[in-house]
Amino acid sequence: MRTFVLASIGLAALLSSCQSQQTGRRPDWSLALPDGRKVSAADFDGKVLIVDFWATWCPPCRKEVPGFIQLQKQYADKGLVVLGFSMDKDPQTHDRWIKEQGLNYLSIYANTDAGQAVVDQFQKVIGEISGIPTTLVIDRKGQIVFKHVGYASPEDFEKVFKPLL
Repeated sequence: MRTFVLASIGLAALLSSCQSQQTGRRPDWSLALPDGRKVSAADFDGKVLIVDFWATWCPPCRKEVPGFIQLQKQYADKGLVVLGFSMDKDPQTHDRWIKEQGLNYLSIYANTDAGQAVVDQFQKVIGEISGIPTTLVIDRKGQIVFKHVGYASPEDFEKVFKPLL
């Protein structure tokens, strides 16, 4: 019985680490925003980046957003940048919701051909985004050092990115 319990604990730890830990180089992506500005991965070189794949219709995603607003405000001067890729069904819902919430970070409506191409580039590195929110932490050198699926608190993310600042 003890062996079974230890094996179960070990398996749970392994599965948990497979879901939460990820390494690989962030993709080199670029796209034009609706206002004509261009944004690319290179814009974030030298920064610690939280990349959040999310949607306004997703309750855990909505729960995370205030924490990301807080983290962006608290750590921007130390080199942290939060970036969202919204999987919303229409841009108006996305745009209205982020304005109502007072997002202080860029959230890109990704349900376009160009946006989906960027999401696909990430999936080639991290595997399929099978649930949202899916959140990555990328270090200053562009290495993906953490992947988390589901809700996590600001404190959970701080444990990952603070040593990277």
